[in-house]
Amino acid sequence: MRRALCPGSFDPVTNGHIDVINRVAHLYDEVVVAVFINQSKSGLFTVDERREMLVEVTADYPNVTIDTFQGLVVDYCKVHDIPVIVKGLRAVSDFDYELQQAQMNRGLAGIDTLFMPTNPEYSFLASSLVKEIAKWGGDVSSLVPPNVLERLRERTEGRTQGS
Repeated sequence: MRRALCPGSFDPVTNGHIDVINRVAHLYDEVVVAVFINQSKSGLFTVDERREMLVEVTADYPNVTIDTFQGLVVDYCKVHDIPVIVKGLRAVSDFDYELQQAQMNRGLAGIDTLFMPTNPEYSFLASSLVKEIAKWGGDVSSLVPPNVLERLRERTEGRTQGS
């Protein structure tokens, strides 16, 4: 069975994330999407909320499961017998950082990384930009799944500069 891991913060999950997950789900028998727990950062959504949103948006993918983890991605891969990490790349700047991570993961644990170029439609899309636009009342309806849009609106309602 071919297994792959798609790790990330997913704060919030975007249509770009879903595009990569969809494409990976067609390449692998089992895909684990894992929300990274970073206690040094406070996200807009809790880890449990991000997990719930991912469960909702991947419900139509029978070979995709959602999990959370804290620590090294390679340790998660070893514990769950997953030989490949899949990372979406939007631009050359992503590649520079992700290549270092991939080489470190290979050196630490022999875990390979597959780089999935993003669909050009989503090449500009980043969770941080979505949060910023939503915070200021901008329209992000074409950037996130409907369930995420609803939660973004609830979370950012009334939150603007000086609030």
